[in-house]
Amino acid sequence: MDMNVEQVDTAVIGAGQAGLATGFHLKKQGQDFLILDSRARTGDVWRNRWDSLRLFTPAQHDSLPGLPFPANRGTFPSKDAMAEYLEAYAGNWNLPVRHGVQVTGIERDDGRYRVQSSSGPILAKNVVVATGPNARPRIPAFAEALDPGIHQLHGAEYANPDSVPPGDVLVVGSGTSGVEIALELASSHRTYIAGTPPFHVPGPVTRYAGGLWWLFIHNVMNRSTPIGRKVAVGFTKHGAPLIRASTKELDAAAVTRLPRLTGTHGGQPLLDDGQTLPVSTVIWATGYQPDFAWIQGLPADEDGWPLTCRGAVEQLPGLFFVGMPFQYGLTSGLVGGVGRDAEHVAGLIAGQTGAQRN
Repeated sequence: MDMNVEQVDTAVIGAGQAGLATGFHLKKQGQDFLILDSRARTGDVWRNRWDSLRLFTPAQHDSLPGLPFPANRGTFPSKDAMAEYLEAYAGNWNLPVRHGVQVTGIERDDGRYRVQSSSGPILAKNVVVATGPNARPRIPAFAEALDPGIHQLHGAEYANPDSVPPGDVLVVGSGTSGVEIALELASSHRTYIAGTPPFHVPGPVTRYAGGLWWLFIHNVMNRSTPIGRKVAVGFTKHGAPLIRASTKELDAAAVTRLPRLTGTHGGQPLLDDGQTLPVSTVIWATGYQPDFAWIQGLPADEDGWPLTCRGAVEQLPGLFFVGMPFQYGLTSGLVGGVGRDAEHVAGLIAGQTGAQRN
């Protein structure tokens, strides 16, 4: 083993909510760890989202362990407020975050993990991947066949209506992000939205009956219950329910709802009903897909999602994930729910450390 290489017991990859919650629990367990993040500041993962974005869950359910979110119950924090909260959280608990470090690879090395990064290799007994599920924008292959004159961007690149050229806009994807982007664009552009919206959770349910709602999705909708296991099957394919915004709001804003987009014809978007739609801009609100090819030997399902048992990769001892969709429950990918998975993973790591010391 090269003694000149930096060594740490646990390397946490990512300083978003998943990485910080993991850091909190590792520190509580007295562990030696380091959090690596590619961005310049803690919270930048939220600062770089579209301007008007607000969290889809009310403030009382947006806290990480040990520090309540500083906002009134029933309000939906802005993305900048969440960014500031994450930065304050890291400072409040004095978490060892190293910014500006891009992790490029993880591989087994003599019983440890060699973490390859832009600042050099790091050897770690354990690695927690907390980069989140939004690794790579999902854009269908047929997007390349659209007329070059049609401006295309993914929802991750959308900033505000002024950033979209004049002309008609097609938003592809009727999840919460797609609906909210379409509603914002409707005041300045003729806007269409394509896709079948998922089940809708009305705003009053999360705002005023939030306690019961959260109790259900956090304590019931998980892999320990029959209904939770049923929902978990294929969850990454159909995603979360439509929260807060609704199709009724789309109708009121004169956003034209269309069937699913299936391809192109003559360079124009082709809908499931056979009609083409001449537009100036297409915004792909089609979510994200995993990209973990940089982790050597990672077992994954057919779509590339890591195979874990509550975050632990059983085939690769010492490798863990936190913040994956339905890792344990429906709230695993939410700010207010990630702490449960982080605590579980930190407990596994502390147990391993204790066993090694005994």
